[in-house]
Amino acid sequence: MADVQSSKGQRRRDGIMNVLKRQGRITIQEVVERFGVSEATARRDLELMEKAEPVIRTIGGAMYDGMNAVRELPFAEKEGLFFLEKERIAAAAAGLIAEGDVVGLSGGTTNYYLAKLLKTRRGITVVTNTVNVAMELAGSEINVVVTGGMMRHNSFELCGPLGEGMIEQLNIGKMFLGVDGVSSTGGITTYSEQEAQIAKAMIRRSQATYAMFDHTKIGRTSLFSIASLSELQGFITDKELPQQLASIARSHGIQTVVAGGEQEISL
Repeated sequence: MADVQSSKGQRRRDGIMNVLKRQGRITIQEVVERFGVSEATARRDLELMEKAEPVIRTIGGAMYDGMNAVRELPFAEKEGLFFLEKERIAAAAAGLIAEGDVVGLSGGTTNYYLAKLLKTRRGITVVTNTVNVAMELAGSEINVVVTGGMMRHNSFELCGPLGEGMIEQLNIGKMFLGVDGVSSTGGITTYSEQEAQIAKAMIRRSQATYAMFDHTKIGRTSLFSIASLSELQGFITDKELPQQLASIARSHGIQTVVAGGEQEISL
């Protein structure tokens, strides 16, 4: 009897995977309605699939991750992915910011969480090319400099020559950069050519650049390169780096901060 139930469950999960491959995502309610199961069973199926398949659990459902190297998610969907890890990474980044700093914040959900943490601080100047980060800081005692450009609706980032020209006139102390991929061979990368270009401009004007990423970004190489590892001064992440990447980080003198853990300073 147990074998029959197991086989039935696997057929159902195979069916869920087919839906995910066709439409990219599925909600708990869709699983309930399509496959005639309870919400508890639907959640359990998605949790099992996340462990064995290219599936990412989200708030209220799941997403297919089989095309991660070429797929860009809207900000609202990114915000629901690994939000606890991103909050911890943001808190670690906030710990590196002191009164008097001029800080650069790119787009991405981790920098959005970082902006929330900085709202109660004072004596800090934030340079950002991201509309929602700037709005989050509105009304606080943070000095906010917003670059110009055309807004990308997926990320709320302002991109293009107008913003890049303005950035060339600025001097940024610490740059905190959200990335879509980090690898020993590809450096830090992103899905968007426009965002890669504006990030490069901000790195050029920064004294120190920190790449922020959760563990799912490690080993991934997205389409457009932002910088090689040799151009970075820090990593802020949620788990210890794999041995090869950690070794290369040390060789480049990159400071690695593991959120919630000890700071490993490689000099």
